[in-house]
Order: sequence, then structure tokens, then C-alpha cells
Amino acid sequence: MEEENKVEEKSEEKVEEAQAEGTVIQDKAKQWLQDNLRIIISVLIVVAIAGGIYSYSKRTEAPVVSDQEQTVQQSADNSDNSAAATTDNATNNSNQQAAPAGTSQETEKSFVETASKGDSYTSLARRALANYLEKNQDSSLTAEHKIYIEDFLRKNVPNQKRMFAGTSVEFSKSLIQNAITKAKSLNARQLHNLHRYAVMVPSLS
Repeated sequence: MEEENKVEEKSEEKVEEAQAEGTVIQDKAKQWLQDNLRIIISVLIVVAIAGGIYSYSKRTEAPVVSDQEQTVQQSADNSDNSAAATTDNATNNSNQQAAPAGTSQETEKSFVETASKGDSYTSLARRALANYLEKNQDSSLTAEHKIYIEDFLRKNVPNQKRMFAGTSVEFSKSLIQNAITKAKSLNARQLHNLHRYAVMVPSLS
């Protein structure tokens, strides 16, 4: 009996020791987890971000094209470019052939000026004024007056659009006469301000 009691006591002691050791291990594990919780969370966040970046980069990767497919595509692109260039050249050549030289035509009430390549509304207004003064000479007009007149005519062209070779603009004789009258009413200071523009157009002198 005594021996059986001793065996039971030893068994109980071992169980208690094992339980005590288990409790100690659990306490240590809890303590370690509490001490390193921030580090563990940080590592998990970094792993999640890295996984997301990897997944995104795989999704946005351009598909790999074989060398043969690239060569075929380049050949097709070159053919398209050549065709487009040929079409553009043909269009430009036809435009150059069709573009008339600048001409002037006088009607009963106006001068119709047709633009050539490089003309502007100002140059057409200058030509209309020259044609008008050829028929109605006025020696009192200076280069400064003419600068004012052509600018006045330019500003009074209705429905101004982009200028192309062959574009026709009509300047009425009454508008030209009105511009001459206004130019003659300019004072000395205004004419002086216009002088710097007049010297840039020697043909007006």
C-alpha cells in the first residue's frame, strides 16, 4: 500500500510539474507575443504590400511579342507611312498647281483681291489701297497714313477665316475712302507712333 501511495504521489508531482512548466511556457509565449506584436504586424503589412505590388506589376505587364510579329508590324507601319506620305505629296502638288497667283479685280463698288501663297489680310488690304490710289491719286498721304489705312481695312473685313492661296477678299471703295478720311484726321503724335511700323514697309514710301 505504501508503495502504491508513493507511486501515486510521484505521479501527481510529475503532473503538477508538467502543468507548471506548461503554464510557464504559455506565460513566456504571451510575453513574447506582447513584446513583439508591433514587429509582427509590421512584417505582415510589408508582406501584404509586396504581394500587392507584385500582383499589379504582373497584371500591367505588356504582352511579349515575338521578333517575327514585330517585324511584320514594323513593315505594315512603314507601308502605311509611305502611303500617307505619297498621298500628302500628291495633295500638296495638286494644291500648288491649283493655287492661283495673287490677282486684283476692280468692280464698280470694290476691289477684289485674291491671295497668293504667303499673303495675309494686311497684304491684301495694302494691295487694294494701292489699286485705289492708282485710280484716285492723293499725294498728301504719307507712309504712316497708309499703315493706318491698311490696318483699318484689315480690321473691317467681315467673317475673317484662315488665309489660303486663292482666298478672295473684297474691299469696298467706300470703306477705303472712309479709311483715308480717318487717316487724315490723325494728329502728329499718332502719326509719330505709326512711324516705327511705316519704316518696316519701304514700298509705302
